[in-house]
Amino acid sequence: MSTDPNAKYQSPLTSRYASPEMAANFSNNKRFGTWRRLWYNLAAAEKELGLPGISDTALKQMHANLDTIDYAVADAEEKKRRHDVMAHVHAFGIAAPEAAGIIHLGATSCFVTDNADLIIFRDAMDLLINKLVCVISALSQFAETHRALPTLGFTHFQPAQLTTVGKRATLWVQELLWDLRNMQRARDDLGFRGVKGTTGTQASFLALFAGDHEKVEQLDALVTEMSGFSECYPVCGQTYSRKIDVDFMAPLASFGATAHRIATDIRLLANLKEIEEPFERDQIGSSAMAYKRNPMRSERICSLARHLMILIGDVLQTASVQWLERTLDDSANRRISIPEACLTADIVLTTLQNVVEGLVVYPKVIERRIRSELPFRATENFIMAMVKKGGDRQECHEQIRVLSHEAAAVVKQEGGDNDLIERVRACAYFAPIRDDLDELLNPATFIGRAPQQVDSFVAKHVAPALEPYKHIIESKKPAELSV
Repeated sequence: MSTDPNAKYQSPLTSRYASPEMAANFSNNKRFGTWRRLWYNLAAAEKELGLPGISDTALKQMHANLDTIDYAVADAEEKKRRHDVMAHVHAFGIAAPEAAGIIHLGATSCFVTDNADLIIFRDAMDLLINKLVCVISALSQFAETHRALPTLGFTHFQPAQLTTVGKRATLWVQELLWDLRNMQRARDDLGFRGVKGTTGTQASFLALFAGDHEKVEQLDALVTEMSGFSECYPVCGQTYSRKIDVDFMAPLASFGATAHRIATDIRLLANLKEIEEPFERDQIGSSAMAYKRNPMRSERICSLARHLMILIGDVLQTASVQWLERTLDDSANRRISIPEACLTADIVLTTLQNVVEGLVVYPKVIERRIRSELPFRATENFIMAMVKKGGDRQECHEQIRVLSHEAAAVVKQEGGDNDLIERVRACAYFAPIRDDLDELLNPATFIGRAPQQVDSFVAKHVAPALEPYKHIIESKKPAELSV
């Protein structure tokens, strides 16, 4: 068997895209190191509560070997026993021989597997939240910078009334703020499975403490606290309820929808040549068409976001088919779906930050498109101006209608430029407002309260939401992509 890593399949999530910190969070070192910490916490708490047979030397040996995992020993034992937890109990016992007889005392496999998962999931969400607030901060700055830059709005991807580049960005930021709320809530709602025994009754621990219910409750609370949680789930079967996985994954799936929407908008705007994602000096857009500047980062976001959005289906199905106190058909699925969701969300966030921090705006292109469409949008202003000068609203409407259709025919049938303004200037009927046309066509008069809305939104909603994460944002580094 070849030891060349390129001779076997590697997940692109870790080999190609994911950040080192998120990849490390789901590594074997993190998982099995967390198992050992949980075994140490359990033994230390049992000793503290007076359980005999646990020596100081045993605890010292356990503590000294929390991260010195002999995978060869563990793998050989698992191959023989077909049980990963007992394989690592055996490996830990060899590393800490004085503790070999008390490791995992009173516990079931889910004491380490489930509690470790909850720790790893919480740490993963912390990483994601830290990245999300940096994206929100960067995109909010973009919105403020372009708060008053008029741009053509689109509904149904057809030209509509004007907005501003910054106001459009606030639509993206608002959805990201909801994602931040959802992720923080999911993170804070994570509890600890605790010390519950094989079917959740704590019978083994009650036996260890000779029927002392209070000691068992103290043990549960103490191990929970030692493991970094303020509370544990009050009841469970052998596992914590897999509905918790649904609550954890739902915000990630929802964020996937947000990211897909933002990246799609950027791709559409790139096609219009109004906004582009960063394009590096030596980057190649197409192997055949050398002139191309493909929005590959935004396309990657969309591609991965679709994967992120569907993974919640796995945990929904798993939660729905858990029988009674538990079944093992959750295990293999969860090993894939939940880490992949966190890794994918991490990649999407890094890529999104990279895009947002490097967005390029082309005001002249935006201005040109406004000039081509604004005459039609300004017709209502022409009518109101004529009425103020004594004109008849209905007659004016008819005059504008005829001229508009003539100009539209030039654009659509002849491929010419929109000449509505020239037609209005040349029309004797509109002589009373001829000198006012330039002001009536000023794009800044068509954007309503868009700049003020940006200011208010950032001050009243973005700033308070980001305040708890100020230290993270201040220490953030530019998001760099390896590919």
